[in-house]
Amino acid sequence: MSGSTQEGFVSALMVGDYEEDRLLLHDIFRRLGWRLFEARDRRRGLEYLERHPVQVVLAESHTPRWTWKRVLGDLRRLAHPPQLIVTSRVADDSLWAEVLNVGGYDVLARPLETDEVERVVAAARRRYDAPERERTLVSTVAGAA
Repeated sequence: MSGSTQEGFVSALMVGDYEEDRLLLHDIFRRLGWRLFEARDRRRGLEYLERHPVQVVLAESHTPRWTWKRVLGDLRRLAHPPQLIVTSRVADDSLWAEVLNVGGYDVLARPLETDEVERVVAAARRRYDAPERERTLVSTVAGAA
């Protein structure tokens, strides 16, 4: 069975400057047998995604040159877009609602917490594997809430 379809396996890309949380993220992924790749900017991230599909993308909410919305726009151009998890030091209800309403998966507050990262990434991976009809239904219901 390939790594991309193996039950419970996660392949993810983090886009942005995760200096503060980088080691924690790598430790979490290594311990769980998941794979984590890095791209410092969205252009490199998109180049990576065009060659290596992943199920989950972690992106900072804001950087000096782009925002998570630009990353989401990039992901939508892919044949089978990964689930976007936005990370932010200002992870409030407003950001969470905006991310969900425009098609992102979830928001993680920084500094990151191990249990929360594991839970959200695993759930995003399951959503990635859900049939298209189910993903659309979940998005529609989430948008109506």
